[in-house]
Amino acid sequence: MVDRFLPTKLSNGDVNRRRDYLTLLSGPVSSGKTSLLFQFALNLASASTDSRVVFICRRKKIESNPPFLSQGIDPSSDVFNRIQMKYVDDDEGIRKYFAAFHLHHVVDSPSAVIIDDFGDYFTQLNSVMSSRARDMAMVRTLALCHNAIVDANRKVFCELVLSETNHGDSPRSLFIYKRWITKIFTIKGHGHGDGSFLLTSNGESEKSAKYSIALQYLILEQMIV
Repeated sequence: MVDRFLPTKLSNGDVNRRRDYLTLLSGPVSSGKTSLLFQFALNLASASTDSRVVFICRRKKIESNPPFLSQGIDPSSDVFNRIQMKYVDDDEGIRKYFAAFHLHHVVDSPSAVIIDDFGDYFTQLNSVMSSRARDMAMVRTLALCHNAIVDANRKVFCELVLSETNHGDSPRSLFIYKRWITKIFTIKGHGHGDGSFLLTSNGESEKSAKYSIALQYLILEQMIV
């Protein structure tokens, strides 16, 4: 459902219908991935007062390049109180968070955990370890994330959404992601350099969406069947 990343309203039925525990959002640099992830968090937190979202990111990055919101969102809305920003600087911090994930009680368990630019936590290791060692660090972290989310779903529904920057048609580590993630959304440039992008899913019967980042707003231009 590409509309989960865009300024649309989710009903409780929509929230309860989703069954994908792990999702990947992949796209090029400056394609609005962080904005789409934050809109995803807003949609989920707005659907129910019981929904809480944890948004994991690097503090310096999010402060220097904050997400663009859709028009009409009230910055003082209570919905923002249901989105917890968690600042993590390295892959070890991600592993520590999910190693303790089972300690959440049902009442305070998040409906979703979002990790902005997951792959960047490992590309930063290039200078200190080999490509294979970096890939193994990603494998260990993804395996831990997967196991924590699957275990949490024995008590209450929770999903994990990751974003990844690609420098071609697909992320370099796609073969690693596919080991644990079946639901993949892909962003590609759309048009003739007019700032529009096309968001598609690997689901055969699902819709696509054309959107843009214009005047510091996330704008849904068209849903494509």
